Parts: sequence; C-alpha cells; structure tokens
Amino acid sequence: MTEALDDSLNADLAAMAKAGTLKSFRHITGPMDTEVGMAEKAGRILVLSSNNYLGLADHPEVIAAGKAALDKYGAGTASVRFICGTFAIHQEIEQSLARLSRTHAALTYVSCWAANTGLIPAVAGEGDAIVSDALNHASLIDGCRVSKAKRLVYRHSDMDDLRDKLAEVREARRIFIVTDGVFSMEGDLAKLPDIVHLAKRYNASVILDDSHGTGVMGKHGRGTAEHWGVESQIAIITGTLGKALGGAAGGYVAGSEALVKYLSQVSRPQLFSNALPATIAASAKKAIEILEREPERVTRLHELAKTMRHGLKELGFKPLEGDSAIVPIIVGDTAFAIKMSQELLNEGIFITGFGYPVVPEGTARLRIQMCATLTDEQIAFALEKFEVVGKRLGVI
Repeated sequence: MTEALDDSLNADLAAMAKAGTLKSFRHITGPMDTEVGMAEKAGRILVLSSNNYLGLADHPEVIAAGKAALDKYGAGTASVRFICGTFAIHQEIEQSLARLSRTHAALTYVSCWAANTGLIPAVAGEGDAIVSDALNHASLIDGCRVSKAKRLVYRHSDMDDLRDKLAEVREARRIFIVTDGVFSMEGDLAKLPDIVHLAKRYNASVILDDSHGTGVMGKHGRGTAEHWGVESQIAIITGTLGKALGGAAGGYVAGSEALVKYLSQVSRPQLFSNALPATIAASAKKAIEILEREPERVTRLHELAKTMRHGLKELGFKPLEGDSAIVPIIVGDTAFAIKMSQELLNEGIFITGFGYPVVPEGTARLRIQMCATLTDEQIAFALEKFEVVGKRLGVI
C-alpha cells in the first residue's frame, strides 16, 4: 500500500518538475533580516520576499522578550487553555492586540489560519449568510467552506456585485462580509469605506483579515481600517503575529468582548489546540510596543515601496499599482516566474516566483515585499540586478 501511494505521489512530483513548477525550499542559516546567509549559495543574499515588514524579526528587544518569556514560562502549557490554564502573557498580548486594533478584546490562536477557520464557522451557521471577496486568502476561503451558512462570492473589489449578493441574502439571520484588508498577491486594498456603507445598508458585519495590513497600513500602522478612517466600523478583525509583529507565528481575532467570550467557548481551533507559546506572545507584545513607539518605521516602509515601484517602472517593468508594501510583477507563466526567481537568486536577490494554484493560471508573478530596514544602497542594488535579469530574460 505504501509503495503504491509513493509511486503515485512521485509521479505527480515528476510531472511538476517536468513542467518547471516544482517549488524549491531555501535554507536560511541565520535570523531573518534584509540580508541572510543561505545554505544553497555563498555570501549574503538580499531578501525581498519576507513578510518582515517592519524589520522586527531580529530586533534585539523582540528577541530578548522571547528569551525572558521562555525562562519564565517554559516551552508551553502542554495542553489547551481551558484545560491547563492561561499564562499572564496571553492576557497581556491580547490586551495589546485589542489596543492596536481599537477593539474591546482579542483572542490569540496558534496561527491566523486557525483564527480564520475557527472564527467563521463559529459565528456563521445555518440561517446565516457569508459574502466573500473572490481573491480572499485561502484561510478565509476554507473558513467559509466549513461554515453551514449560505456562501456567496463577489467579484474582486466589485462593489456593485457585492451589493447584488447582499440583496440576495438580506433575509438571513446574520450577514457577514468577508474580505482581506491588503490582498496578498495583488498588493491592493479592500475598498473599506464602500464595504462599510453597504454593510450598514444591509445590516451586515464586516470580517476583515488584516494580516498584510497590520503594522503596514495607516499612519500609526494600525492597519487598513486606520488607513481608510473606518476603525470604529469594522466588527471583527483577524490578523497574524507572523508578519510585521515579530515574524514568528500566531494569529488573533479582535472584536467585542461578547465575540471573544463566545469564541473561547465554541471555536474549535481555540478549544482543541495548545495555547500560543509564551515566547511568541512576549515577542509579539514587544513588537507592538516598538511599532507604537516608532511609527516612523511605517513611514520609511512606504517611502521604500514607492521608490522600488518607481525604479522598476523606470527600468521598463510594469508592477501592479497599490498603496501597500507589496509590489507584484506579473510575468504570466508559472515556470517562467520560477526561472526568473532563480536567475535573481544567482545575482544575490531572494524573491519567490508565485504561480498556480497560488494565483490563477496565466498570472504568475514575482512578489516583492518591502522592509522598513532596507537601506537606499540595498534598493539600488536590487534595481540593478532586476535590470540585469530582466534584460537577460527579455522581460524589459
């Protein structure tokens, strides 16, 4: 039985390799930073593919906070929170997340995937309705699929289609509009003012996954809702601690006290998964403190994103427009995207090529993700290498 399964799986892997779509996993030899060591290549490599938006993954204070929590609390609770209890650091990080999100409460999970797939089925059941953006993250999609609510999908950021879908379910007990804040593969933002307007009109609640917006969007890095000035009008925010907020792992749901109390009673990933490791909770808490103390990191991040996008255009590339820290370059074919990322790695640039099934067929891309601690010299180096590889492969 095992041999037959392995033969079948190996045949699928061989087909991916032949098509040029087989993914390679790089091995980083030190902490995540703007430059890293890599087992597959000598020398330092410039990183343009990390979610380390604020450059806090290797910040001394973030590391120290994690070490102190490990010494104080040990490796973990060794069970779920309602069985073995909650560490004080869990309450502290949840208070910090609620403050950052401008909500009354927050609840942590071991990942944002767990948060999304634990939230949506818990609050949206039979008699309810979910209306979800077509380009939402896979975790939101899976959360909607598990729910017993009626599920509709509206065309990406198409407010007319969203309105029509909401009209179809206006008699539902609870109605939820589900959207990313920053769409991770496009780099564009949800039209939250329009979404909020429609939510009011149809008595719907907005669920906003702001994993790529928290720490990135808004003057103070509070996210996409702050960017649009609608913080008080978003019912539920989900997010991650694994990107701007320290880069380790973990996720959360932020909302009302009633919502958090309800999820702590019925959300399956919360009930049946161990608590967030204390070291991660403490590191993320410190990352939030640094973000609140140094909002200039957010300003610098957006300055660099504009510089990179402008520089690419000057070279002849056509990056997608957007206000986030994500700068995607569409190249079309998945195999070509992977080939181009390998050529860039050979030149000292680490960036991943994304293709199907992560993005639709024919829309494969390189996704540049900016970091606030990149230097002007590093940006110049990156643009120089993009020009070399772009000309070599006939992209520009």
